[in-house]
Amino acid sequence: MSDTVLSVRDLSVRYRTREGPVYATERISFELKAGEVLALVGESGSGKSTAAMSVLRLLPPEAEVLSGQVDFDSQDLLALEDHDLRTIRGRRISTIFQDPIAGLNPVISIGDQVAESLMSHLPLSKKEARNRSLNVLRSVGLSDVERVAKSYPFQLSGGMCQRVMIGIATALDPEVIIADEPTSALDVTVQAQILHQLEQLRRDRGTSILLITHNFGVVAQVADAVAVMYAGHIIETGTVDEMLDTPLHPYTHALLATLPRLDNAGRSLAAIPGAPPDLSEPAAHCPFIARCPKVMNVCRNEPPPPLAPGAHATHPVACYNPIWQS
Repeated sequence: MSDTVLSVRDLSVRYRTREGPVYATERISFELKAGEVLALVGESGSGKSTAAMSVLRLLPPEAEVLSGQVDFDSQDLLALEDHDLRTIRGRRISTIFQDPIAGLNPVISIGDQVAESLMSHLPLSKKEARNRSLNVLRSVGLSDVERVAKSYPFQLSGGMCQRVMIGIATALDPEVIIADEPTSALDVTVQAQILHQLEQLRRDRGTSILLITHNFGVVAQVADAVAVMYAGHIIETGTVDEMLDTPLHPYTHALLATLPRLDNAGRSLAAIPGAPPDLSEPAAHCPFIARCPKVMNVCRNEPPPPLAPGAHATHPVACYNPIWQS
């Protein structure tokens, strides 16, 4: 039996805007395995969050799914009726949003928000849900949970709100958690604590985590597998060790080069020159050509090759001239 718990295939999403269409993802595919942390990595605007939010159909009204399938427990989540999807959303697949304070209702107390999430899926009385909500808050390392439960989001720090979000997302022991940039608004100390909690979830409960991030430093700490996205395409996939030790796509190599290093103290941080391409129409060539130091004529005239290992590549890459070639 396959150990894949979530499979996204050929997903294409387009946004309708006043300036015209934006093709956010183009026929992307990836798989999340049981107990695995899979990181979708790329710059802002690369399509990571669109891919993740498509799983539970949490995209805004202006988004249109042009093609694709999201398989979970032998069901295509994109084709489910709303009622059937609600039995999965939050219960079996949950989400930790990027902005912890914006992700919570500002006019409802923390305890009531946790209790409400429990009551929406379990046959609990209000009293039972409130009591259980205190245990949920304790489970994510919050102290003085009685005070926290009576507080409103604006009365808590960003790190505390993120812990609350993690508590809500994990209270029902979901099989999959989608974590969309869960540490981007936090200082490094709190970030380390949140990443430790995610790692504990995977280790103690066997939870599979789809982690959305632009930060390869975060990836190195918690991920098992990586899919690198650029301009709506997945351009390289592999294990975290493969990505860190032998990056193949010039974009992946450039992303890693921007990481701060102790041996570069006193030097300016590296940056990827140029800007991502216009996404107003599907790419007819490699989307990275304007920023690539290894571009060839074929890159300008044809889309990238299928995501697959080359003759000497250790893992799949969509590039005619990967970094290991001369």
